[in-house]
Amino acid sequence: MLKRAEKEKLVADLRERFGTAQAVFVTGIEGLTVAQMSELRKKLREENTHYQVVKNTLLRLASKETPVEPLTNYIEGATAVAIAYEDPVAVAKILTEFAKENKKFAVRGGVLSGKGISAEEVASLATLPTKEVLLAQMLSVLQGPPAKFVRLMSGILQKFLFALEAIKEKKAQAEAA
Repeated sequence: MLKRAEKEKLVADLRERFGTAQAVFVTGIEGLTVAQMSELRKKLREENTHYQVVKNTLLRLASKETPVEPLTNYIEGATAVAIAYEDPVAVAKILTEFAKENKKFAVRGGVLSGKGISAEEVASLATLPTKEVLLAQMLSVLQGPPAKFVRLMSGILQKFLFALEAIKEKKAQAEAA
């Protein structure tokens, strides 16, 4: 049993984490083994995500009057939260893949940019490309117009040079004749 001071410290720590999080996901962990939880924590740690089992009342207290308050709609039973600090899409992918592999694990929902998202929305978030892939796609789109402009300008210059060469050859033929 946690003492009151420990509970207050835990609530304050969670509030602080919620303030810096990009997304928070609520998961059901009933029936998972310690080995399965360790495996999940390891995967999430690689994505700079904090994963913690929390009592429901403490989680409700910690989320009260914070941007992640909508997550209280998904709190029931044995609960853990995944607090994503960087890439919510990568975390959603890890959680949905883990849920497919472990039938006892469930993603109940979460909060993304202050808005509550259901388990179905978390699953659709997991289908999006990662942040790095999206940035690469955007960069390729931004590179397109300047590259086309350079090719266009070099084509004009090339045609001009061909025209000058043709005039030079014509003059050489006229002088030779």
